[in-house]
Formats: sequence, C-alpha cells, structure tokens
Amino acid sequence: MIANLPIYITVVFILTTVIALLMFYYAILHSTSDNSVGNSKIILSILSFWLVIQAVLSLNEFYSADTTGIPPRFAFALLPPLITIFILFLTKRGLAFIDNLPLMNVTYINIVRIPVELVLYWLLIHRAIPQVMTFEGRNFDIISGISAPFVAHFGFSTQKLSNKIILYWNIIALLLLLNVLTIGVLSVPFAFQAFSFLQPNIAVLHFPFVWLPSFIVPVILFGHLVSIRQLLKSIKQIY
Repeated sequence: MIANLPIYITVVFILTTVIALLMFYYAILHSTSDNSVGNSKIILSILSFWLVIQAVLSLNEFYSADTTGIPPRFAFALLPPLITIFILFLTKRGLAFIDNLPLMNVTYINIVRIPVELVLYWLLIHRAIPQVMTFEGRNFDIISGISAPFVAHFGFSTQKLSNKIILYWNIIALLLLLNVLTIGVLSVPFAFQAFSFLQPNIAVLHFPFVWLPSFIVPVILFGHLVSIRQLLKSIKQIY
C-alpha cells in the first residue's frame, strides 16, 4: 500500500470497485438470456476471485518491486481482462452474452467514473499520480460519468434520445477512456515510460488502486463495446 495515504482515499476506492462489480452483476441478472442469468453467480465469483488475486499480488509488491522488465509484470493486471473481452467478441457464446445485456444497466455503470476521478485527484494531491491523469490535466473522463445517468434515463427509460445520439455518446466516452488509459500506462515508471517523469503514476502498482486498470477500466471498456455493437445492429435494422 502507498505510505502515508489517508485512509478515506483507500476506502472510497474500494467501495467504488465493489459498486462497479455489483452494478455489472445486476446488469447480467437483467439479461434477456436465461443462460446469462443462470451463470451470473459464477461470473460474479470469477470476477471476485480476480479482484482477490490482484489484491494479493499488489499487497505483496509484485508490481511495484520490479517495473523494469520487458514485458513488465503489470501486464498480468491488464492483459487477462483485455484477452477475455477479445474472446467474448469472437465466440458465439460470447456474442450471445453480449447481445442480451441491457444497455440501460450497462450505461448506468459509467457513474462510477465520478468517484474514480475524485480519487485520482486526491492521489494527485498526495503525489501518487501525475496531474495529467486528472481533470486538472488531460483527463476529461468525469464528463462521461456525469452524463451517463442522463443518457441512461432519457435514452432508455423515456426513449427521448435516438440510438444514433446514444451511439455517438458511447464513442466519445470510449475515446475519453482510451485517452486516460494511454496516459496512465505511459506514466507508470516502466522501461517505456513517456510522460510524467517528475511525478510518475505509481498508484496503480499498489492496492487497491491496481483494481482501476485490472477491473474498472475493462468493465467500462466492455460496456462501451457492448453498447456500440448493439446500437449499430439496431440502427442497421431500422435502415
């Protein structure tokens, strides 16, 4: 864990991660696929186990003890979720899971981006991440979090937003996510670090903030890809 970090920052981030996990589980429970609903507890267990693995590794300084390797040890936090997403979009069972997720619930998950951005700002104050990773720098991801409940409500509950507008919102929000992900990875003190040499991104190497790249970001990324796929299919059917 990061030394001398106020406990409230850690607590808020742990709660944010738990909320993201439960919101994703809730979305699966409301899937239109009986198979997905039936496997929801298994998925929850797998994701919980993944969080435990990352917690154990980071608490034992697996990531922070050595950042010079090529590839870095941190690849174990990033690659498994990304590979899983890739496989889901390449398999029939994966696509069946994807196409039956409720977009309203998936969109609401983006609300967790608000407390994440607050935590990042607090980490900046305590010199655990660079300014460029916060809304004081080049990170505008909080816009996605603030706008998400409005898109979910007016797009799906009242259906006052067209699918095209919701699609554009997802694309923009996805680009904002990829922007901060790129900055974050290239600010970690790896051999290929490109930004923030005076104040590198060390927070993600420690518990519980390792959950940001290993869980929260992949869940948000997956949600946008799911939404974009479903919305494109819907728009094509109309025309």
